[in-house]
Amino acid sequence: MAENANELARSVSWKEGLFIALGVPLLILPSLCDVSSIIWGMCVLVWTVSVLQGFVQNLAYGEMVTAFPKATGLPGCAQAVFTKGNKDGIDKGKLIGAFSAWCYWFAWCPVVAIFTMMIGDYLMQMFSLDISGWGVVGLYMAVGIAIVSLMFVLGSRGLEGGAKVGMILAIASIVPIVIILVGALATGMFDFSVITDNFYRAEWSWSVQDIVLVLGCFGLAQWSACAWETAAIYGPEYKNPAKDVPKALFVCGIICLVMYFFVSTTVYGSLGQEGITAAGTATLAPIAEFAFGEIGSYIALFFLIVAMILIIQTGFLGSARTLHSMAGERNLPKWFSKVNKNDMPTNAMMFVVFFNLALVFIIKFSGEILAAETTTMTLLTASALGYCIANGIALAAYVVTHTSDRFKNLERPFKAPRGWHRVIAVMVCIQFGVWLPCLMYWSYYLSGGVIAIVLGLVILAFFIPLWFFVQSKNAADDLQENCIPETTESNSRSKNRGLCPHFHQTFFKCNDFFLIVYK
Repeated sequence: MAENANELARSVSWKEGLFIALGVPLLILPSLCDVSSIIWGMCVLVWTVSVLQGFVQNLAYGEMVTAFPKATGLPGCAQAVFTKGNKDGIDKGKLIGAFSAWCYWFAWCPVVAIFTMMIGDYLMQMFSLDISGWGVVGLYMAVGIAIVSLMFVLGSRGLEGGAKVGMILAIASIVPIVIILVGALATGMFDFSVITDNFYRAEWSWSVQDIVLVLGCFGLAQWSACAWETAAIYGPEYKNPAKDVPKALFVCGIICLVMYFFVSTTVYGSLGQEGITAAGTATLAPIAEFAFGEIGSYIALFFLIVAMILIIQTGFLGSARTLHSMAGERNLPKWFSKVNKNDMPTNAMMFVVFFNLALVFIIKFSGEILAAETTTMTLLTASALGYCIANGIALAAYVVTHTSDRFKNLERPFKAPRGWHRVIAVMVCIQFGVWLPCLMYWSYYLSGGVIAIVLGLVILAFFIPLWFFVQSKNAADDLQENCIPETTESNSRSKNRGLCPHFHQTFFKCNDFFLIVYK
């Protein structure tokens, strides 16, 4: 597609795109404990294969984002593909694209709440806090309020992602993890036989249930292990997409492959299943204390918490901008499109603040006060459901670009291997037919309930009636804008008749739409 004034400026090098995505290895931390609790040492294999899955998907994403330079990320590409531009009635394709954007938003927005609760977990471990009930709820809410307040203040002033912030994020995310885990290797805490002797549970029988649980682990693991797609999302802004996209993708993918193998192997080999279970989500805390002593562990974990705050900032700003973009595309109320003097979406940011505080309160209140089986994993699993759906829709959009005559002449600055759409068609089936249902069962088996499933599906399904409401409101606003009287006399006649001069013409244009909305 030829460049023009309406396209994004091509000002990003492949190295800058790489740095934007290098916060991804930190995303493995919330799910290390729960994945290993199901499959023990086999978690090393799951994490490694999940990153390889990312190579398969991200080649398609790299091609698609450079073919649609005006689209806003993967959901924007999905909407560009499925929207047919119907002038009469509701464009159901637009709903598919909009729902994909909402699912993708829900996949990233809870990163704020998830890592806020992880910071609380690490504080509990570091200072051996002996509190329970409302004391725990108060601690986690205080941490949440402090973090989201900081995010809102910084974000309102225009502090947002970019090459320099991406570089800081990459260094701050990877370095503390590497230092802590190298400490485990240097002090002899790591023992590879712990993995080989406990590769799967003693009662493992390769039954249907066991296989489903392994597949459910893959469904959850992709939430973090495939997230380096962010290197491809900025494809239209690369200086030379045909060369920069594959460079950024492959280098980032290789780094993630090494990091995910290194982290999962070292953590499991250092702690074993009993140690991981005892540490919970704060799996690096006992390793840091063993390797560096009490004072040294405080320093190492402090920088790890700083890295978590930076990944929170990425999720906070990214999810707020997604809401703002959806409002600009008329898929959410106009309220979300408001920006301040620094062009930051303050209303969307405010929504993200209260949404994540509500999530923290719900998880901790139900777990501590109501004694329900709710943990950080409850929220992560619900978020992973959204990622499965968003991934499936985006991958399906890629297949459509290769099978529909509408896109046969579409220029593709970067091309995946020939026939790749057939591979991706299989991945679409896997997303909806394997990962999604198996993840649901995995969640039910792990928690003994359906809280995570219900939470995820309710939040995702809420968008559908909201979208229809927004479309009806948009149609009403368009109707009012079209009913502008040409003269005072015509305006007077319009009032006397209760109609505007252009009512009949506009009514027939919108009639089919209202029938569908209010049927």
